[in-house]
Amino acid sequence: MKTFAELDAKICSCTDALTSKIDGSNGKRAILLCGGTGCLSSNSMEIKEKFEALIAQNNMGDKVSVNIVGCFGFCSQGPFVKIFPEDTLYRLVRVEDVEEIFTKDIMGGEIVERLLYVEPLTGEKVAKQDDINFYKKQHRIALHGCGVINPENIDEAIGNGAFQGLKRALSMDPKEVIDEVLAAGLRGRGGAGFPTGRKWSFAYANAADQKYVVCNGDEGDPGAFMDRSILEGNPFAVLEGMMIAGYAIGATEGYFYVRAEYPIAVNRLRNAIKQMNEAGILGENIMGSGFSFQAHIRLGAGAFVCGEETALLNSIEGKRGMPRPRPPFPAVKGLWGKPTIVNNVETLACVPYILREGAETFASCGTEKSKGTKVFALGGKVNNVGLVEIPMGTTLRELIYDIGGGIPDGKKFKAIQTGGPSGGCLTAESLDEPIDFDNLVAKGSMMGSGGAIVMDEDNCMVDVAKFYMEFICDESCGKCSPCRIGTKRMLEILTRITEGNGTMQDLEELEELGKAVQANSLCALGQTAANPIISTLTHFRDEYLAHINDKQCPAKVCKNLMQYSIIQDKCVGCGLCSKACPAGCIQKTDYIAPGKKLPSYQIDASKCVKCGACIATCRLKAIIKK
Repeated sequence: MKTFAELDAKICSCTDALTSKIDGSNGKRAILLCGGTGCLSSNSMEIKEKFEALIAQNNMGDKVSVNIVGCFGFCSQGPFVKIFPEDTLYRLVRVEDVEEIFTKDIMGGEIVERLLYVEPLTGEKVAKQDDINFYKKQHRIALHGCGVINPENIDEAIGNGAFQGLKRALSMDPKEVIDEVLAAGLRGRGGAGFPTGRKWSFAYANAADQKYVVCNGDEGDPGAFMDRSILEGNPFAVLEGMMIAGYAIGATEGYFYVRAEYPIAVNRLRNAIKQMNEAGILGENIMGSGFSFQAHIRLGAGAFVCGEETALLNSIEGKRGMPRPRPPFPAVKGLWGKPTIVNNVETLACVPYILREGAETFASCGTEKSKGTKVFALGGKVNNVGLVEIPMGTTLRELIYDIGGGIPDGKKFKAIQTGGPSGGCLTAESLDEPIDFDNLVAKGSMMGSGGAIVMDEDNCMVDVAKFYMEFICDESCGKCSPCRIGTKRMLEILTRITEGNGTMQDLEELEELGKAVQANSLCALGQTAANPIISTLTHFRDEYLAHINDKQCPAKVCKNLMQYSIIQDKCVGCGLCSKACPAGCIQKTDYIAPGKKLPSYQIDASKCVKCGACIATCRLKAIIKK
């Protein structure tokens, strides 16, 4: 495509093709399979091949198509198969189920009811995606196209609205593009929530012979997979957002920094760059506009600190990934000393929507100071695990109970950790708080990149703080002493407390160290390292005191502070627990419980390694932790 007129013609033809595929006006049934990492690891590609084989065997190539699409989001229910035009959604599909789906649904028009989603509260079977509670309160902007288009087909992306935002941007003055993003109220989705348009304006104002746009895809928070899913599901949107940003600030080159652990995302991104270059949408003099732009990919080695923008820039330059002192900020002196803006994947994925639909449309969603939507990786102790995109202002209760389906097994909600290692825990008192950048910070947590880990009554909050501190210690680059040494000392204190060797002085030192590391570290990794400790101390100090004073773990998680024992009157003497015990510490006694025929067993606490194998084996729940 060499002109805007050619792009317009392409948009019309591709839109018609995608529409006819979905509504069936092309005379064909369309089978869509989730192609996200989770579903691919659960044999989604083998399911596709099985469908293709059945289509070929029955000579139905002119009546049925089958495609891989991006992530459906509902990860705990994958792999998914969706069939158009009926919009039927099957979940937990196995390779063995394909023939039944093909025979009954594709050939016979009969829904395979056993593969439909069942609402846990009502027991109702739901056939359509949009009727499932998990999806009802979601609104897809950053995830636009995910689960709908083939992420390796540029024509389907164009048919779904791709490059219309770029076309509009190229018809505007660069400053007008920045003003549009400012008017939309878009804030960076990578964690800090800095206004995106303001960051762009800093780079725009700095004259230079070369400027850069960098996409931060180094998603390192435990349990986070938002950026990966966006890149896997619609890489064209992120590329379009990068190009719009480049045009706005006067940059002609962009770099994607994506961790090497995301091979599917990287391959689809490479494919998108190749197809866009071949189509004339990327490269020199794009569609005759005079604007040229090239995109490159750099693979990260999995260092969490490289999510910090200056460490990321060092890594792209081939240096060790360590933060730089600021100022100067990257917008003034960034990649190779040139003005650079660094935006994360989700931020850039929102930009085409703003230019395509208008700033007012984007700003109409969300709260006064946090516009638009936010993608969360919802995990932990929640029934519906997956990727969700919700309007800013949605409450934590709606996220956990309406979308997430509540806590499994009727357990009591305890806390939700937002913002990963940089964030903090929010308790039941905050369930009705609206989710936005400023409100979460005011409550002692933060938005972060979008990880949301739900915890129930069986989680020990001291152990949770220790888990995050172990992660931070491993990922600290070591450049500054407060982070390098302070986090190690905090981990040592937490370890002592969880092992039953803590003192009240340890608690005082933990708080003092947390404040010192927070105030004196060079980058955000160290400055936020103590957040999980501070928030758990604030909301769950009684658990710390129980570990220190009573030498007990209320949640019965910390091994050194608990014991396994057998309720002998419940024990039937089957011996399964003894056979499962790797330490050989469960022995038969002489005691026969009333009404039982065989002697019961007991645990030698001095030999017990507290692995839990005995509890998992006992069918009568005669073994308890205390």
